[in-house]
Amino acid sequence: MLIPALLAPFVCGFAAYLATRLAYRWTRSLSEQSSGQGFRSSQILSSSLVALAHGTNDAQKTMGVIVLTLVAGGRLSADSGVPMWVKVSCAVAVALGTFSGGWRVIRTLGTRVTDIAAPQGFSAETASATTILSSSFFGFSLSTTQVVSGGVMGAGLGRAGGFVHWLVVRRMVFAWVLTMPAAALIGAAGEETIAAFSTETVGVVVVAAVAAAILAFIVVLARRTNVTAHNVIEGIDVEETPKPALAPA
Repeated sequence: MLIPALLAPFVCGFAAYLATRLAYRWTRSLSEQSSGQGFRSSQILSSSLVALAHGTNDAQKTMGVIVLTLVAGGRLSADSGVPMWVKVSCAVAVALGTFSGGWRVIRTLGTRVTDIAAPQGFSAETASATTILSSSFFGFSLSTTQVVSGGVMGAGLGRAGGFVHWLVVRRMVFAWVLTMPAAALIGAAGEETIAAFSTETVGVVVVAAVAAAILAFIVVLARRTNVTAHNVIEGIDVEETPKPALAPA
């Protein structure tokens, strides 16, 4: 299960690279304005497929973890299906997470990793959706963000004169590597905190209150530099000429 998750960003990146090369080759006889408009219209479909892929993969992982926890704790039999409240909770959590932080992800992937024009965006989205949906079909769990990041990098390099800001990519990879041990430490701290109280109910309430306070603090910090649909590409010319390639940091 780990190997597909590690290989998926590279597979998606290579597919997006090829798709971008083909997109520019097949439309080189058209004007930049007409080809760009066509790809922007096509992105309605490709972005919708990415949204569908996001739900078919990321939400399933969360549901699986919750169900395993319920089974391990004796609250659910091993042959039971996924309770409806788990499905609804995971769907709401994914939706709220995307709603609250989605514009920041869009700014990073769409403007800071590389410059993305409409043909590249369509290629990256199509490659990402295909990779994630294929993985979901075979039962492999992936990170949508990592796969899409690979697609964006591939699309960035697929355009003539394309480039990638490798320093930004390095920071993203560092955050990905840090996520799992950080989550494990937080989970262990929560378990120890709950065990310190006389009853599990009191411990759960305390941990939930602390988590809510930390979340509120993070939200307040994020609001200081709020990113919305109105300023996500502020100062960026979406059709700008590609800059010279940058040397990897």
